Amino acid sequence: MDSEKQKRRQSLRIIVSEVIMVLAVIVTVTVLAFIVSGYWINSDFEVQRQGMLQISSTPTGAEVAIDGDSSWLQRTNTSKVLPSGEHTITVSRDGYDSWTKTIDIKEGLLYRIHYPRLFLQERDREKILSTTGSVKAVVSSNHNSMLITNNTNKWTYLNLNSEKLEKQTLDISKYFSNVTLTSDSSSGIFKGEILEADWDYDASHVLIKTKQDSKVEWVLIDVRHIDKSINLTKEFDADFSEVKILDNSSSTLLGIRNGNLHKIDIPGRLISAVLVENVIYFDHYNNEVVFTAQKSSGEDSAKKYYIGYLKVGDSKITELETIESPCMVLISKFYDQKYISVVDSNQIITHLKDDYDEIKKHDLPFSPTRAKVGHDGEYIFMNSGNHIAVLDMEADLVKEWNTENENFGWIDNDMLYVVNEGELIVYDFDGYNRRVIAKNVSSHFPVSITDNKWLYYFSDDQLIREWLIEH
Repeated sequence: MDSEKQKRRQSLRIIVSEVIMVLAVIVTVTVLAFIVSGYWINSDFEVQRQGMLQISSTPTGAEVAIDGDSSWLQRTNTSKVLPSGEHTITVSRDGYDSWTKTIDIKEGLLYRIHYPRLFLQERDREKILSTTGSVKAVVSSNHNSMLITNNTNKWTYLNLNSEKLEKQTLDISKYFSNVTLTSDSSSGIFKGEILEADWDYDASHVLIKTKQDSKVEWVLIDVRHIDKSINLTKEFDADFSEVKILDNSSSTLLGIRNGNLHKIDIPGRLISAVLVENVIYFDHYNNEVVFTAQKSSGEDSAKKYYIGYLKVGDSKITELETIESPCMVLISKFYDQKYISVVDSNQIITHLKDDYDEIKKHDLPFSPTRAKVGHDGEYIFMNSGNHIAVLDMEADLVKEWNTENENFGWIDNDMLYVVNEGELIVYDFDGYNRRVIAKNVSSHFPVSITDNKWLYYFSDDQLIREWLIEH
């Protein structure tokens, strides 16, 4: 074979190899794009559109069954490609109760479930504190701290996130006008009624709204350094109608005084000039604030309200929408996107925060009187009494349900509880997985799960702790 023929054959082999490599890359990219778009070939070699389920649980390592079949997956904290459509998910573990829910897998989308909680069936139970004479208790938003009040000036602070529970006595006599000292100057009587109590994120402060006769006071209690507490009403000579904690450690608050929104600087003991006039309702995510307000007199009388946005520290107010009547407005973040949700009568309308484009509108079965953003922005919780509606941002649907009575609370970030005739009943935030987990529980004190280890509740003037895990 001459050299020219040999060169031609080598060139041909190179060309064929390169063509095969290019085709392989094209096929690989096409298949990957096919899979990313949610397509899959089943065992019958039929093309199906798929979605993905990602599921975790507390405790971890629970068994998962999909539509009754657990052969494909042994434990939680994993992901699985599933055909689009409805699937029933069951989570279970030896020694614990079970959790179940039917979900709708969307084509090409991820469905994330992180909140299933299983309760140990046989739990160690201990009485850890006598609460005789206690009037009220409030649990921090991170469920690690508790403040127990009574009708004296000596209240009790507890760090729940400790196996050896130690109580700390707080002398609150200097900070409430409605504490009357008796002849013994070391004691006193607290005559006020606690209307609201909200903690900051790191559980170092609790903001308390009290009322005695017609006088309302707002007091910020520093539970770690009681001498740094402050009576906001007296310090700023202001009758605040609403106060909210703006940052994680309560150094900055937002308050409505005479209908106008102000920033309150706690370390500097300063109150800002008016941020927004005639505010009716407001909510915030970090330093971003959304609100509904009444337009100034002289403007269009037919439409005298508006929804607005501002960033604290920036004097610019953005008017987002003119509305016929006041409504609740919320700001939240879910995954990496921020949203503004408007609860207007029997609808909840969700907008993208950046451009206020409407992306979702859901009818509600009733007109809510309260609304709040759930943990990590995963849901919007609305209620009127014990009538509840939840917008599930993951599933993009509204679930309506009722609790046994109006005295419900949050046992952790994603689970509600209610005490009915001594039974402690828990629900997922959307009303699923109703379970009775304890009996002989006091209905006028809070219940909490701390660090996924302990269940705290009150029973017969005792604070009870149960272990939720094997130890």
